[in-house]
Amino acid sequence: MAAEPIKNQDVASLPFEAALAELEKIVDQLEKGAVGLEESIAIYERGEALKAHCARLLTSAEQRIEKITLGPDGRPTGTEPLDVE
Repeated sequence: MAAEPIKNQDVASLPFEAALAELEKIVDQLEKGAVGLEESIAIYERGEALKAHCARLLTSAEQRIEKITLGPDGRPTGTEPLDVE
């Protein structure tokens, strides 16, 4: 299991979709009990790293999204930061 932290380092290079797909696969394996205890612990740790990576990517995406503002006539007038609360 000593190689697992190194394996988790590659998580930072994954695009969101790939990280999410791998996380879903891990959840499925854990829910089905398809792996032994030691492997369960290892993939759970990787799942935690994937979850944190996905959360960072989503936060970054939210910060880049802008809301289109409309004038009284309904025409776009510009943009402003998206209020996600």
